[in-house]
Amino acid sequence: MLSICLINQKGGCGKSSTCFHLAGALAELGQRVLLVDTDPQGSLGQAFFGSEYIETIGSMETLTCLFEDHCCAPSAALLVKPTLHKEISIVCANQTLAPHNAPSPERSGLSQFALAQLLEEQTAYDVVLIDCPPNLYLCSWNALVGAHYVVIPVPPEDFGAQGLRAVHQAIEHAGQLNPRLRLLGHLVTRFDRRLLVHRAYEAKLRDQYGPAVLETVIPEASAFKVALACRKPVAYQEPASRGAGATMDLALEILDRVEQTEESRGFVRYGEHSR
Repeated sequence: MLSICLINQKGGCGKSSTCFHLAGALAELGQRVLLVDTDPQGSLGQAFFGSEYIETIGSMETLTCLFEDHCCAPSAALLVKPTLHKEISIVCANQTLAPHNAPSPERSGLSQFALAQLLEEQTAYDVVLIDCPPNLYLCSWNALVGAHYVVIPVPPEDFGAQGLRAVHQAIEHAGQLNPRLRLLGHLVTRFDRRLLVHRAYEAKLRDQYGPAVLETVIPEASAFKVALACRKPVAYQEPASRGAGATMDLALEILDRVEQTEESRGFVRYGEHSR
């Protein structure tokens, strides 16, 4: 099973949106996808089920149960929820997770391994996508400790690109507990080619990080918003749209990068994939 966390300590970078739509593209490629929402805002779960449902479910049905002392071993039947798309399931989060998302996560003892232990038990999936909150506290730390790879969504503007050094440092530190963790790449999101400033920032990122920036660029496209309003990944709602095409390109590039990395490190070859 391949696990990827999407992380940036800035809000509005496209982490949740990318997870949501990327899950659809991967499912279209024949991958069985598990989404894990580690953000107390619960945006990823709301994308599938709506805010009213996510805000009212109990902590035993969300990621919160991993961090509550009185909880027994979480039941996968309660935690892992099917969506309307049979290839996609999700572990939701909501506001009950917020008190557990503490700073200085390296001092949190065994709770920093909570998500990693849960993922070890999920053998029915090919790919896990982990959505992180806009900070580097315990929830994001759990994602880093439990994942194989990291993708950093970066909108081409000052606020999105600030703080990347801290994210890189967090990846490096988490790698001491999770030696397999690797940065898969920075992903340019919410890109408008008509804007000179966006083109300039993309060029700056590529100049600074080279091949550590994914070739695929996710545009600012209305198809994403329409699909989200319909509670469907864009690959299902508007498969012929520019947004769906970019997301499929991203899915293919990610699988190719993972395969190349795994082969170079001597791991078993990851599965074949095609459109």
